[in-house]
Amino acid sequence: MIFGRSERGKPPVEPVTLKILVAGGFGAGKTTLVGAVSEIKPLRTEELLTEAGRPVDDTSGVEGKHTTTVAMDFGRITLREDLVLYLFGTPGQDRFWFLWDELATGALGAVVLADTRRLEDSFAAVDYFERRSIPFLVGVNCFDGAARYPSQSVRAALDLDASVPLLLCDARNRESVKEVLIGVVQHAMAYAADRRATVTT
Repeated sequence: MIFGRSERGKPPVEPVTLKILVAGGFGAGKTTLVGAVSEIKPLRTEELLTEAGRPVDDTSGVEGKHTTTVAMDFGRITLREDLVLYLFGTPGQDRFWFLWDELATGALGAVVLADTRRLEDSFAAVDYFERRSIPFLVGVNCFDGAARYPSQSVRAALDLDASVPLLLCDARNRESVKEVLIGVVQHAMAYAADRRATVTT
């Protein structure tokens, strides 16, 4: 780029930006998911868990976790020269939920990352997006050593609407995460088309 113009003399392209939230319970793998697929070094706001936080940070089932996100994780994926996807990972503990409304503004859709060892931690995120009519997908993060359950059993346990996609994934694996993000975009597009059709009929 030379003085804001490309070497071929064409003006720079102002990319369209899409925003996807990554939500879920404490220790579900949100920070890992953002890091697995981001083309930049993710912005992370992690702090060490302390003794002072032990009464409010329930680590049962995730005893190996030593840090927690206190604001957000941020990653970026350039899909085309004119299309960029931003990922915002939300903090998992309820004391940080006041940040969710800011992060959710303008979001195309969301991933609710679920851990079958602590499935009840996903209820709040599912409820949040349902109440705000933000299209979302549930990604069941398949942790090593965690029990595997049929998708229909997880769907029933979370009381998901039939239209909400549910995928098994590995938050550490780039290709697996890409499939989840593609699923969110496809679901958000179908959701928007359905709402337009409802308005026009």
